[in-house]
Amino acid sequence: MSAIRCDLCVIGAGAGGLSVAAAAARLGADTVLVERGAMGGDCLNTGCVPSKALLAAAAAARAVRTAGRFGIGAPEPAIDAAAVYAYVQAAIAAIAPHDSRERFEGLGVRVIAAHARFTGPDTVMAEGAAIRARRFVLATGSRPLVPPVPGLDTVAYLTNETLFAGSTLPGHLLVLGGGPVGVEMAQAHRRLGARVTLVERATLLPRDDPELVAVVRSTLEAEGVTLIEGTGVARVAPAGDGDGDGVAAELADGRRISGSHLLVAAGRRPVVEDLGLEAAGIAAGPAGITVDARLRTTNRRVYAVGDCTGGPAFTHAAGHQAGIVVRNALFRWPGRADRIALPRATFTDPELAQVGLTEAQARAARDGDVTVLRQPFAGNDRARTEGAPEGLVKLVVRRNGRILGAGIAGRHAGEQIAPWCLAIARGLRVHDLAGVVLPYPTLAEAGKRAAGAFFEPVLFGPRTRWLVRFLARFG
Repeated sequence: MSAIRCDLCVIGAGAGGLSVAAAAARLGADTVLVERGAMGGDCLNTGCVPSKALLAAAAAARAVRTAGRFGIGAPEPAIDAAAVYAYVQAAIAAIAPHDSRERFEGLGVRVIAAHARFTGPDTVMAEGAAIRARRFVLATGSRPLVPPVPGLDTVAYLTNETLFAGSTLPGHLLVLGGGPVGVEMAQAHRRLGARVTLVERATLLPRDDPELVAVVRSTLEAEGVTLIEGTGVARVAPAGDGDGDGVAAELADGRRISGSHLLVAAGRRPVVEDLGLEAAGIAAGPAGITVDARLRTTNRRVYAVGDCTGGPAFTHAAGHQAGIVVRNALFRWPGRADRIALPRATFTDPELAQVGLTEAQARAARDGDVTVLRQPFAGNDRARTEGAPEGLVKLVVRRNGRILGAGIAGRHAGEQIAPWCLAIARGLRVHDLAGVVLPYPTLAEAGKRAAGAFFEPVLFGPRTRWLVRFLARFG
């Protein structure tokens, strides 16, 4: 058995692990990276990248289909499913070199393609080698949560790990789950020509502001996605006579639906099993690995980042946490992870993006010290010229003008949320955003107008009007 000694050992080559390993190596730390699967993890191979590529293909089909509203005649688009999936794989291949073993070895990282398992508080076994490091970082990610629905083990079903590997599109896709993955893939497949039925036991995008979710819901329904909210799936089975090929589902309310394919998009669960965590004194459970504000586990030599901690399952969250860990592990600088300014976005069309507190969260936390500002996209000139007036900017602020939260449902909301992330991270107030000069016409002006609405009751109120009339007497 060989022995490896290093400064830092990172387990998992997804977004968080790669960020830690790259930064550590470039800072001069002797770094080992262990990954048993594909470099790049879920985000590159089965998550963010392929899903956004599929959404882009679907948006192209939608653009052709709706070109007539601009006076441009176009036939119904012909969908070449094999070419669509080839485009998705090409997008992965184009980004893969950035996450590749060759790149990281070029940075000085020793990459080991093997399963890693702790055998003690300061030792990990991988590929027959005992790795002893001053610090370890767990970045093992998450995998699709498969709910205990009776009969699910009797049917073929898709998850994000298998959805993008096909070459044909579903005839009728049943989507189990109305979170971001469920709604994005429902819209993408509908735009590519499939019939789609989405079942969500609660409400669509249940973690987001209902007023903003309503914008997304209305668009999905207008495009032909069948939404079933407020009831779950009681059981599934192979489709029988009269249902055609595929899957039949009985809902909790007694209704029966069937489709050619079933996509399970019911959430994620942290990967924490078979890592020898007990041998290392690392506490973990179904919700993930236990960490403190500095992302240290119960073993002070070991940190954890990303989905395996049970926190927000976002690539950008893992990247933020990676920076915190590098500061703590290498510089012993007690940085802490910040969730207040952590944004999230659902890349439907229109997109939905939020940062900070929702209206409901702010009212619960602030006991009435809350003002809500709204600006519909229908009043934005750029949205009108692009034929995309659906949407809303919604700001949640304190009475003193400090910004508590921002939400946008509309075109390019994921891009437009950026200044509001800065505002919340830096404790800015609405006058800081209302006074910014923006180019015209841009969608971002909707946010500025929402911020400016905070001052309208005073600016255009009786006292100001009296002052204007009074000053007019002096010429």
